Amino acid sequence: MSFLSSCTSGGCGAKIGAGELAGYLSALPRAADPNLLVGFETADDAAVYRLNDQQALISTVDFFSPMVEDPRMFGRIAAANAMSDVYAMGGQVLYALNLVCFPQKMDKEMLAEMLAGGAEKVAEAGASLAGGHSIYDHEPKYGLAVTGMIHPDRYLKNDTPQSGDALILTKALGVGLVQSAVRVGLASEEAKAAALASMCRLNKYAAEKLVNYDVHACTDVTGFGLLGHLSEMAGTQHTLVIDTASLPILPQARRYAEEYLATAGGERNRQFVAGKADLSDVPAAYQELMLDPQTSGGLLISVAAEEAQALLDSIRQDDPAAAIIGMVAAERGEKPIVIL
Repeated sequence: MSFLSSCTSGGCGAKIGAGELAGYLSALPRAADPNLLVGFETADDAAVYRLNDQQALISTVDFFSPMVEDPRMFGRIAAANAMSDVYAMGGQVLYALNLVCFPQKMDKEMLAEMLAGGAEKVAEAGASLAGGHSIYDHEPKYGLAVTGMIHPDRYLKNDTPQSGDALILTKALGVGLVQSAVRVGLASEEAKAAALASMCRLNKYAAEKLVNYDVHACTDVTGFGLLGHLSEMAGTQHTLVIDTASLPILPQARRYAEEYLATAGGERNRQFVAGKADLSDVPAAYQELMLDPQTSGGLLISVAAEEAQALLDSIRQDDPAAAIIGMVAAERGEKPIVIL
C-alpha cells in the first residue's frame, strides 16, 4: 500500500473551511474562567491560559493526512506545522504529544519513519516529545498536541494590528499549487525541493526575532490561505492593503496557478473571503496564490512601520524569502482586504 495514494486529501488543504467552522463554533458555550486569556472566539492560533503573573501556557493541536510520499518528510512537515501555532502566539515550545492514525495493513516501517521525522523537528525546536496516542484508521494521519510558554502580558493575537503597521510574510506562497503539480506529474524538481524545504522550516527562527520589535499581531498562514488569514487579522476594525508585486512566491507556483492547478481548499477559501477582499483588478493567478492552502506556511506579522525594515532584515538572516507585503490602512474601508 502506497503511503500517499491511500489518502483522499492531505496537509492543511484538508481543513474544514473557515466559513463552515465559524457556524459550528458559534453554538459552543464561552469559557467563564478569567485565566483563559485566549479561547476560540477569534479563531486565534492557540489557547493561552494564565498560570500566574509571570507564566501562561499556550496549548494547540494540529494533525492531517500526508501530502508527500516520503513518510519521514511527512513527519517533519506535520510536526513543524503543529508547533507553528505556538510561535505565532510569540511563545516557546515546551513539549509535544504525538497524534497518530495508521492503517493496520500498512508497512509499519512507514510508521516508524513518520514518527522519526516528527521527533527530529521537536528536537530542533528544543522541546521534548513526551508521549502521545495512536489508533488504527483507513489512512495515515499525524500531528502533535503542543504545549508552550509565554508571559501572560506578551502573547500575540491574530486580530490586533494597529493602523499604519507594516505586514511581513516570512515564507513564500504556493505550497498547495506545487503539490497539485506534483500529483499530476508537472512539478519541476526545483519547485518540489523549494516547497519541501519551506514546509519543513520551523517558524521558530522568525518568531525569536519578534521580541525585540513593536509587533502588534501575528498569525501563521496555513489552510485558509493568505487571504483567509488576512481576513482574520483585519477583523471588524481594520483594512489591510496588500501589494501583489511584493508577495514571495515559490519557484514555478505562479505558472501552476496560471495552469489552473488550484485545489478544493483554495475554492473553499474563495467562498470564505467573498465580499471581504477587493479582487477586481487582481490577475487570476495571483488570486489563486493568495487563496492557496499553505501547509506549514510562514508567519504573517503586523509590526510598527518604523521598525518593519529592521525586523525584516533580522528575519531574513534565517528566512531569506521573508518580505513586507503591505500595510494596515489608517481607516476602515468598505472591505477588510484591498489588493493592489
